[in-house]
Formats: sequence, C-alpha cells, structure tokens
Amino acid sequence: MKTMKVSEFKARCLDVLKHLEADGTELVITRNGRPVCRVIPYRTSADTLFGALAGSVEVCGDILAPLDEVWEEGL
Repeated sequence: MKTMKVSEFKARCLDVLKHLEADGTELVITRNGRPVCRVIPYRTSADTLFGALAGSVEVCGDILAPLDEVWEEGL
C-alpha cells in the first residue's frame, strides 16, 4: 500500500487516479504524517464467493451410479 501527502495528491490527482485504476493498488493519503483517507479502485466483483464458479464445472456421465469396484473394509 502506497502513501502520499495530501498536497502532492492535490497537485497530481488525475494522474494518480489513472495509475491506481490501471494497477489496482490502494493509496493512503496523509496529512502531517497521519493517514486521513484511503483511495481504492472501484471493482464490480461480487462481495461473496457464493456462485462465483457457476458455469465453470462440467459433469460428464452419471456421478451417482455405483462403481464396478468392490471395496473391502479394513483398518
């Protein structure tokens, strides 16, 4: 995470935003050495993982049919 003084950010705002958008990195803006703001690029990804892999798995054949192999119980 990069840091930048508020005066420097004010002078280079448009260039900094373009760079953050391309890189995807975060920026912390400081005043007198203390953080006052965090700038992060906007992302349209989902907040949860539920459904994130929908449509990426293909089932071939019957996955519920019994196997032709006989398993022996043993410890």
